[in-house]
Parts: sequence; C-alpha cells; structure tokens
Amino acid sequence: MRTLPNVDHQLFADLYDAHARAVYAYAVRMTADRAGAEDIVSLTFLEAWRLRDTLGTVTGQRAWLFGVATNVIRNSRRAARRHRSAMARLPPPDTAPDVADAVVSRIADTTQARAALAALGRLRRTDREVLLLCVWSGLSHDEVAQACGVTVGTVRSRLSRARARLRKLTLTEEEDL
Repeated sequence: MRTLPNVDHQLFADLYDAHARAVYAYAVRMTADRAGAEDIVSLTFLEAWRLRDTLGTVTGQRAWLFGVATNVIRNSRRAARRHRSAMARLPPPDTAPDVADAVVSRIADTTQARAALAALGRLRRTDREVLLLCVWSGLSHDEVAQACGVTVGTVRSRLSRARARLRKLTLTEEEDL
C-alpha cells in the first residue's frame, strides 16, 4: 500500500468542500430522492478519490465532478433496473401460515386428548376393551367377539354403552380441565 502525501488529502478535502453541495443539488434534481442523492454524492466522491491521479490533468474540476456524478447516477439506475428485473423473476414468496391457529388447535387437541384418556380410564374394563379393539385397533365386531370370548351381540351392546359413557365423561373431563 502506498502512502499518499498530506497534500493529496488536503487538496481532495478542498475539492469536496467546494463542490459537494452542488453535486448533491444536481443528484437531488436527477433522482428526486434526497437519501438517494446522498448516496450519489458519496459514490461520486469515492470515484473521484479513486481517480484522483487524473484530477491534476482536468481543467474544470466542477464539470469533471458532474461528469462523474452523471456516470454514478446512470450506473445506479442500471443496477436498480437489474435488481428489479431479478426480483421480478423470483417466485412469489409463500404466505406464512398463521401459527396462532395451529397453536390453538394443538392446545384444543391436547385438551381433548387428555379428557378422552381420563374418561377412557373411567370406563369399565370390559367396555374399554371392546372400544379400544373396535375403534383404535380396527377389528370387526366378529373379531372383537372372538378376542374377548363373548357373543357379537355383547360386543355391540358394550360398544354402544362405552361410546355413550365416553361421550358424557369426555365432556365432563373437558370442563374440569
């Protein structure tokens, strides 16, 4: 890295002090955006600093700076166009699902499951067996009758009684939770 004499720094500071306001006003008129104009001024003087070795050969520093500013504005507009074009090619973002609904649903499901399990525990053992075998295990009435060693009619009556009692107990359990 080469070290620059302080003269370069002072000359450039003088250049900035003399012309920064004029470059800003020009950038505001060209962009109609005050914040964007500040960026243009920054980029203009950054580019001018980069090209400071050629500044000594320039006869009109102000005109040269306006030329640099014009190029910076053009480049910024070109970059903005490319950015908009690239963004337009992107697929639209997926809408984020409302997690509040899912949380409420889970809480309700959890509450109902707790109530059902508590109510299930309060059924008679024989009714609970028939209900679990038919509903959760998916066995037919004939298969449940065979598994429990009872008739199909007994399975049907126990299942009906278990469902009615479970419905009633679940409502009671939900109220308690």
